[in-house]
Amino acid sequence: MIVSLALAAALTVRGDRLFIPARVNGAETEAVLDSAAEVTVLDDEFAAQTGVGEGEAVMARGSGAGKAKAQLVEGVRVEALGVKLPDVTVAVMDLDDVGARLFGHRLNAIVGRELFDAGRLAIDIEGRTIRPLPANARPKGVQLPLKTFHGNETIPVSIEGKAPVRAEFDLGNGSHMLIGKAYAARLGLLDREHLHEEGGGIGGAVKRRVVTLRSVRIAGVTFRNVRAAIDEQPNAADANVGVKLLRRFRIVTDFPHKAVWLQPRR
Repeated sequence: MIVSLALAAALTVRGDRLFIPARVNGAETEAVLDSAAEVTVLDDEFAAQTGVGEGEAVMARGSGAGKAKAQLVEGVRVEALGVKLPDVTVAVMDLDDVGARLFGHRLNAIVGRELFDAGRLAIDIEGRTIRPLPANARPKGVQLPLKTFHGNETIPVSIEGKAPVRAEFDLGNGSHMLIGKAYAARLGLLDREHLHEEGGGIGGAVKRRVVTLRSVRIAGVTFRNVRAAIDEQPNAADANVGVKLLRRFRIVTDFPHKAVWLQPRR
């Protein structure tokens, strides 16, 4: 791994989706930034164009209703934000459905947590910037501990004044906050007035109940009347916080040392 701390890149924000420039085996592309993607994902046609070969066949589960066929391919070179990852294992699959349904255009790549695992990143969604930070920098804001749940990092979040639960820190979530069905039942949310909206990523579309939370508290900031979708997957975390709320902060991530700093925007 090689990191150039002097290099900063523009962060492209479309709605509540984040995109960064990236290179795969030397080929340039625009990639979705997703802190909750356990591996970097490549579209099968783009992977073939960049010389990515075949690998082990697996079934991939995302936030959708089902599973998707994929191949795990080793030894792929990925570069983004001056971070060079020379030996990445990527998942190769057909991203046509995800690209059309969630982004409205062709999707070549989703850069996952390998980039976050490489070191600190300073992310300002509203300011449209993202850059690596040296390990000795002193981030501003509230420091929150990260804890891993099913391969994803989580932060403490309080919902409607209850004791904090672990919420996935998900910069790939450009939709509503998610509440796991089991935790929603404990909060009494399943009996609350709701709408139905389509969601889901890899694995296909899924209809979810959407309720309104009276309050959500993150890093000392309270958000009122927050829409949240009920995630009925059996392995769902208690909650999942995405870009709609996280864009209200300036963010520093430090996955190697299990911490994130959130500085409220004024």
